Amino acid sequence: RIKAKKWRSYERKNINDDSTFDPYHESELSVSVESLKLKGLPLSLCDLINNMLNSARGDIFGDESYCSMVDVQEDLRLMLDKPSTFLQNPDVEQISVCGLESNDTVYGQREEFELLQKCYWKASSRREDFAIITGPSGSGKSVLARQFSNYVVEDGGTFLSGKFEQFQQAMPFSAITNAFDEYCSALVGSSESAHATKVASALRENLGRDALYLVELIPTLSLIVGVIDVEGTRDDVVDAQILLQNLLCRFLTIILMSSAKPVVLFLDDLQWADPLSIAVVGRLLS
Repeated sequence: RIKAKKWRSYERKNINDDSTFDPYHESELSVSVESLKLKGLPLSLCDLINNMLNSARGDIFGDESYCSMVDVQEDLRLMLDKPSTFLQNPDVEQISVCGLESNDTVYGQREEFELLQKCYWKASSRREDFAIITGPSGSGKSVLARQFSNYVVEDGGTFLSGKFEQFQQAMPFSAITNAFDEYCSALVGSSESAHATKVASALRENLGRDALYLVELIPTLSLIVGVIDVEGTRDDVVDAQILLQNLLCRFLTIILMSSAKPVVLFLDDLQWADPLSIAVVGRLLS
C-alpha cells in the first residue's frame, strides 16, 4: 500500500508443477496490470489496482492488503493531493545517484548535508570556510542548497544567494551583486527592526562616498545610503575594477560584522562565473 511503502510491485502468483491444473482458477491468477503499465499509467496506480485484485482473492493479507474501501480512498487521495510524489514513476538510476527527494529534503545526501553544517559551525567561530556542491544535472544540488538555506535561516543566520548565467559573463559580479541587492531589499522591507537599522547604519558609515560605485551594481543600496556626492569619481577602468572588488568584499564584511550569526553566500552555477567574480571569491577566502 502506498501509505505504508510508497509503492510496491507485486509479483504474480506462480503455479508450481505439483499443483492441480484448474483452467478457471488459472485465469484468475493470470490477471495482470502489465498492459496498463505499457500504456503509461503510473506504477503506483497500477500497483493499487493489482493490490485490490489480490486483496479481493485473499492472496495478500495484513498491512500489505486493502481491508476496506476507506484504505483505497486514502491512497487515491494521496495521489490527488501529491501527484508529483505518488504518481511519478521513480527513476531508480537517478535515485541511486542523488537520493530520494521529497519536498525540500534529499534522502541519501545525509553526509553532504552534515559537511555543510560543519562549515556553518566553523563560521560560527568567526572562521571563514568554503564548500562546493558538485554533481550532474538533476542530482539534487539545488534541493540540498535549499535544505541548507532553511537550516541557516532557522538558526538565525543570513543566507545570500545569487546565480551566474551562461550568457551574462560580460556582466561582471552579476551573481554576487544580485545576492547583495536582494539582501538590501530585505533590509528596506524590514527597516523597523533593530537588526536592519544596525546594518543600514553600518553600511552608510563604512562605505561613505564609495557607496556611489556600488549603487550602480546594487540599485537598492541607494534606498539605504541616500543621496551621495558625485564628485571624485574614478575614470580609470582598471582602478575601478579593483575598487569594486574591494568594495564588494567590504560590503559583505560589514554585513558579517553587524550580524551575531554566520553569513552564507551561495553562488549557483559557478562554472559560468566571470574572472572578476572569481577574483572576489578568492579575496573573500583569503
